[in-house]
Amino acid sequence: MAKFKYRMQNILDIKNQMEEQAKLEFAQARMALNEEEDHLKKLNSRKRSYENEMRKLLHENLKVRKIIEARDAISKMEGMIEEQILKVRFAEKKLEEARQKMTELMQERKTHENLKEKAFDVFIKELNAGESKEIDQLTSYRFGKKINEQSETGKESEQSED
Repeated sequence: MAKFKYRMQNILDIKNQMEEQAKLEFAQARMALNEEEDHLKKLNSRKRSYENEMRKLLHENLKVRKIIEARDAISKMEGMIEEQILKVRFAEKKLEEARQKMTELMQERKTHENLKEKAFDVFIKELNAGESKEIDQLTSYRFGKKINEQSETGKESEQSED
């Protein structure tokens, strides 16, 4: 029996490898985004604690130096939060780019797999056609041989009657 060999198998293998690499890049981008978001949450939490401390200081005896320090800490935290928001947006952009790349590579791989399936279907049809042809030839040969044997036995019986 003939063996099916897809002539573009090496391309399909490369597409599979590229897809796996894109999946890894997507996972890394997702992890980076998660880390940036976690860092942003921590900064917001720190800012809230500074704000709470500021409120507490304002309700107690006025300690101007500590109030100024708390106000400065809050403004610093706001700056850090703005920077972190930019980092989160950048990480989101990278994640979306990785998602698009992964999607494109998955589509390319699926296209090549469909081509492979179609090539396999053609191979099976050709194989079946070849087998049918062989069966027809064998049947024709046997039928022809049987007719020849019958005609030869018929001639022998005619000659023996004479």
